[in-house]
Amino acid sequence: MMFIELLRDHLDDFNQAYDGQMTSSMRQAIFAMLNCRSNTERTSHWACRSCTHTADFPLSCGHRSCPQCQHKTTTDWLNKQQAKLLPVEYYMVTFTLPYELRNVTKHQPEMMYQAMFSVASSVLKDFAKNSKQIGGEIGFTGVLHTHNRRRDFHPHIHFIIPAGSFDKAKKQWRKHKGKYLFNAFNLAKVWRARLLVYLTKLSLILPTSITKKWVVNCQHVGKGLSALKYLSRYLYRGVLPDKNIVSNIDGQ
Repeated sequence: MMFIELLRDHLDDFNQAYDGQMTSSMRQAIFAMLNCRSNTERTSHWACRSCTHTADFPLSCGHRSCPQCQHKTTTDWLNKQQAKLLPVEYYMVTFTLPYELRNVTKHQPEMMYQAMFSVASSVLKDFAKNSKQIGGEIGFTGVLHTHNRRRDFHPHIHFIIPAGSFDKAKKQWRKHKGKYLFNAFNLAKVWRARLLVYLTKLSLILPTSITKKWVVNCQHVGKGLSALKYLSRYLYRGVLPDKNIVSNIDGQ
């Protein structure tokens, strides 16, 4: 059983149930997947140099949510990130959006995700500059995950950070020592304060009651490769891959 088959068979019911919650990007994703490798108007033309044989093949959609397209894309991303790894220790810092703001994110996903990336990255840069051990500019790779392993809507961003900073003036690398980067509780407090200010400036309607305890996790991840492999599993694929669809019985 394939995800795209289920989508095609139940598309009318799906549109009727979720029409009011659908964004333009969601509709574009559905259109792309339903036409992936099946729309004869978009083909690649192949011809044999040794004979007159020719063949036309329907094009893949290439959408990041399409289960038919993204196996190679994931491998390519992992190889590129692995080539960038420095010979130092790495940390993974995860910023999680609180429950109260998730409904806002469902209706304004592009605006909210941009806000999450902008605020979280500014928090990390400022903590690094003010750190006695780092005291400089840091680099990192950020990856958005929108769901948890149970497939509940659970937006959070993972940052992979090399343990050190670069001094542009001296053109020197300052190595960070120890297995402690930043205080996660302090990160969470600043993350909460800055994101709420940022969202208020965007004129978004926020819930009247938002928890004061936000979650940020900061942990040592060795040389970084294991963390990259973990992130790559969920980067270029839909929430429900084909291999996890066991059966379809009476619409269940």
